[in-house]
Amino acid sequence: MRDLLNDLEAGRLSDPDPVRRAQKAMKRPLPKRFYKAATVEADGEGFGVRLDGRAVRTPGGSAVILPAEAVARLLAAEFEAQAEFIDPVTMPVYRLVNTALDGVANDPQAVLEDILRFASSDLLCYRADSPASLAARQTELWDPVLDWAQSALGARLLLAEGVMHVEQPRASLAALGVHLQQQAEPLRLACLHVMTSLTGSALLALAVALGELTVEAAWTAAHVDEDFQAAQWGDDAEALARRAGRWRDMQAAALLLAALDGE
Repeated sequence: MRDLLNDLEAGRLSDPDPVRRAQKAMKRPLPKRFYKAATVEADGEGFGVRLDGRAVRTPGGSAVILPAEAVARLLAAEFEAQAEFIDPVTMPVYRLVNTALDGVANDPQAVLEDILRFASSDLLCYRADSPASLAARQTELWDPVLDWAQSALGARLLLAEGVMHVEQPRASLAALGVHLQQQAEPLRLACLHVMTSLTGSALLALAVALGELTVEAAWTAAHVDEDFQAAQWGDDAEALARRAGRWRDMQAAALLLAALDGE
């Protein structure tokens, strides 16, 4: 299902790493921009994007009918931002829409279950035993999210030190599943899956979707370990480029969720 959720307009992402994906994309010809303007128009009960009057469709041939005008405007803005060539790497909202309509809509339950698998080994539950400064930073940023999950979602998750797996209570995972079912519309679920995959935490993704955390706060929480290592040993240019690509995808998912909520 993770492969399915990585579908691009050509079928699948060539590589899960955004930097290598961009490098591969540069090796093959990109299609030239064939339209002058991308516009948004009402289409039945939703909104579509038109390229010089022609409706945008998914790679699977589905009509791109979006439930909110703000969502359609995000997509149209990505098409408008293309220069001489159309580069899908720079169109994370377009990729999410394709994923939702061609993939998630066909089997939302499988996507929901995949997010729950992340929750069963959620990043926030695995703590460093040393150094003390790293453990303290994890506690500072992660404990409030776990407290929120218990009080607001009814999901009490257990902690472990190191990488030893801890079995999470079935009742807690079931409670998370109830809240995920409320986000089961394909576009929402695609956004949640992307954020979960990027952060390693279903709790962080849900916290963003439900307005408990900003996307920036969730991103910072997800990178406590990485930022600690960078502070100790310095930044790596390639790692920074990969992180920038992931951040772009994370922002796109959060923007799409906000547009769906009319924010």
